[in-house]
Amino acid sequence: QVQLQACGGGLVQAGGSLRLSCAASGRTFSTYTMGWFRQAPGKEREFVAAIVWGGGGTYYADSVKGRFTISRDNTKNTAYLQMNRVKVEDTAVYYCAADRTSALRTQTWEYDYWGQGTQVTVSS
Repeated sequence: QVQLQACGGGLVQAGGSLRLSCAASGRTFSTYTMGWFRQAPGKEREFVAAIVWGGGGTYYADSVKGRFTISRDNTKNTAYLQMNRVKVEDTAVYYCAADRTSALRTQTWEYDYWGQGTQVTVSS
């Protein structure tokens, strides 16, 4: 069983930066794929980024490629999402998720564990 706790959200101006963190419990964190998703009001939850267990494999949604960076520190059981040059359309609740299969996953149903979400609001 893995429990995830996301934090770091807040209010930021367009063009600014924010770093989200996702702390995980459980001894097998290092073998899990970690993902970030987001959900804006009235929209479905969408994939943002994922990183495999060793950190060498990452994948991004086109909408954030080149602006966001996903990373992880297995010694701290923590995954991160560095958000740079944010846009108003990045406003959403951001969720972290963990997948036991260690493969790069982009669909919500492929993830086994979810954090509670952290609100990111980008002002113009």
